[in-house]
Amino acid sequence: MTTPADVYDVRDPELPGRLLILERDELVPLLRSRADADFALPVAACPGWTVRDVLAHCSSALIRVVENRFEDGVFSPASNDRDIADRADWTNAQVLDELERGMTEAGPVIGRAGGALDAIALGEWVHAGDVRVALGEPGAYAGPGLPDALALLGTLTRDRGHVPLHADLDDVDEPLKLGEVSGERPPGRFIGDAATLVRLYAGRSVDDAAGYELAGVKAEELNLFGG
Repeated sequence: MTTPADVYDVRDPELPGRLLILERDELVPLLRSRADADFALPVAACPGWTVRDVLAHCSSALIRVVENRFEDGVFSPASNDRDIADRADWTNAQVLDELERGMTEAGPVIGRAGGALDAIALGEWVHAGDVRVALGEPGAYAGPGLPDALALLGTLTRDRGHVPLHADLDDVDEPLKLGEVSGERPPGRFIGDAATLVRLYAGRSVDDAAGYELAGVKAEELNLFGG
C-alpha cells in the first residue's frame, strides 16, 4: 500500500528525476529482453506509432531536456515525427541506449527548471505504461513509480489550476486532492484504482471492467495533456 500526501502543495524538485530512475530500472531491462519484432507492435494510445516510435519519441524528448534544445514548435506533432524519423536508421539497441541515458540525466535538469518541465517526466512514465500495454506486460500505469507519479500529478494539476477532484483510491491509503484549491468549483469525486485514475488524466482508454465511479466532473475534463 502506498501513502502519498493528501495535498501536494510543495514541489519536490527531486521527484521528477526519482520517477524517471525508477521507471528506467524497470522498463529498460524489460525492453532489452524483448525480440526485435516486438518493437514493431502498434501502440493503441498513440495511433500510427509503434513501440519503437514511442520509445524514440521518449528518448529524443529527454535528450532535448539534457541538451537544452527547445526550438520553436518543439514537442508539436510535426516535431515529434521529425525526431522519430531522425532515428529511423538506428538499431533498437541504440534507441534504448539513448532512452537509458535520457532517463538517467534528465531528472536533475527537470528539477532545476522550477516545474516548467515536470510534465515531461510524467509523460515519459505514462508512455512507459502505453508500451507495457502494447507488449502485453502487467503493471501499466502502476508499479514502483506510482507514488511519485501521483505526487507529480498532484503538483501539476494544482499548478495548472486544473479541475478539482477528490480521489479515493482502492490501492492507496490516503485520499488525494487534485487540481486547483481556490474552492470556486466544488470538487469532483473519483472512486477506483490508481491506474484507472492515471488513465483518465492521461487521456487513455479505460477498461470497461475497471469499475470506477466519477461524479461532478466529466472524464474529458481530467485529461491533463489534451488531445
